[in-house]
Amino acid sequence: MPNANEDHLIAPEYDRAVTEPQWVAPVADDLAGRFQAAGFALALVGGSVRDALLGRLGNDLDFTTDARPEDVLKIVRPWADAVWDVGIAFGTVGAQKDGFQIEVTTYRSEAYDRTSRKPEVAYGDSIEEDLVRRDFTVNAMALALPEKKFIDPHGGREDLAARVLRTPGTPEASFSDDPLRMMRAARFAAQLDFEVAPEVVTAMTEMAGRIEIVSAERVRDELNKLILSAHPRKGLTLLVDTGLAEHVLPELPALRLESDEHHRHKDVYEHTLIVLEQAMALETDGPDLTLRLAALLHDIGKPRTRRFEKDGRVSFHHHEVVGAKMTKKRMTALKYSNELVKDVSHLVELHLRFHGYGTGEWTDSAVRRYVRDAGPLLDRLHKLTRSDCTTRNKRRAAALSRAYDGLEERIEQLKEQEELDAIRPDLDGNQIMEILGVTPGPAVGRAYKHLLELRLEHGPLGVEAATEALKEWWAKEQDA
Repeated sequence: MPNANEDHLIAPEYDRAVTEPQWVAPVADDLAGRFQAAGFALALVGGSVRDALLGRLGNDLDFTTDARPEDVLKIVRPWADAVWDVGIAFGTVGAQKDGFQIEVTTYRSEAYDRTSRKPEVAYGDSIEEDLVRRDFTVNAMALALPEKKFIDPHGGREDLAARVLRTPGTPEASFSDDPLRMMRAARFAAQLDFEVAPEVVTAMTEMAGRIEIVSAERVRDELNKLILSAHPRKGLTLLVDTGLAEHVLPELPALRLESDEHHRHKDVYEHTLIVLEQAMALETDGPDLTLRLAALLHDIGKPRTRRFEKDGRVSFHHHEVVGAKMTKKRMTALKYSNELVKDVSHLVELHLRFHGYGTGEWTDSAVRRYVRDAGPLLDRLHKLTRSDCTTRNKRRAAALSRAYDGLEERIEQLKEQEELDAIRPDLDGNQIMEILGVTPGPAVGRAYKHLLELRLEHGPLGVEAATEALKEWWAKEQDA
């Protein structure tokens, strides 16, 4: 590992790698020249350097500087296409230039006190001081510009090559400064498919309760990045094994002790991770947070509904209803949007509906109701339901797959015939009022609901038949 007191230029072959054009875009050199002319230092830093070494540097560039935020603004404003200062309280100025998203942060060190949810920002005087406060060694590398000097005082390049996450200082000090870094360890393990050093895992386990001082929004954002990663199982397992999940998503470790009545060969926790991975395999337009959250949470109602039956079986009656309520409560606590909470909890509530389909004996009415209840979530419900089959019994798995194939075919056939995506009564509110001779009020709503039930039960009636049915219903209402 390089000594922090030595010149941190790495070996020539790596030095050549970091100075290749794809590493440093002209926009970075241009910006560095402007900082240099103003008497300040600038360096590409952190995730940008890490991703560049991994060959995946994108259009998001992170820089660090000895310039204070007000000086950064003076340099950047005349140069950038757009500038924003929402992070200036934390020493960060954002900008956009030639399609690049840029953040320039003043050298800093930050730490939490024992009760604060927000870091106290103090500016530093050297890049070494800045790098030592960063979360992991693979994020504690820098490329000084414009001279293109590679700075790696903590052996980040070696850890990157070994695919391991370590902290620049002791993990205890790092996690005490910012407990969210424990979540970030799990997130980076999932994103990069890296191992977490044993001493880091130990510190995470011993300090898991410290995550409680971090705001729900910051925890949620890290959890989202983990779930949307290429290897979420890896990060989720780390959260559970270290005890962090007990504080941020306690419903997940609660599944470990439960036995799934349909999948006796594995517990519900393992089943859940498999469902998540199978749902990911069905994604067609990139990572789908709604689908992945539904897969992760679909069985969290099982611990509360477990019953040991007299015949020796274990049952979880109505766990989907209980699970939907638990999902809503947990996601609300994590400050998810109302729309996402609604969609995920609805998928959890519907995930068992297909199992009433059996061998295909549903009526057209039942198929219509399935489509109506799923609404715009139908495609995700298809994927979640298919993912929920984790049985090792190949015959049973094939039978379930055929049954769902059959249901999807019937849905498509009915869609062609009846425009299922927008199931509405054959008469709208204005027509109902005109036919019945009534003004807006509760009676119109009841009439509309009655016609919708007829539509679901029998399919399209047409205006004439719907009018007759409406009049017949109204007559009975008047006699009641």
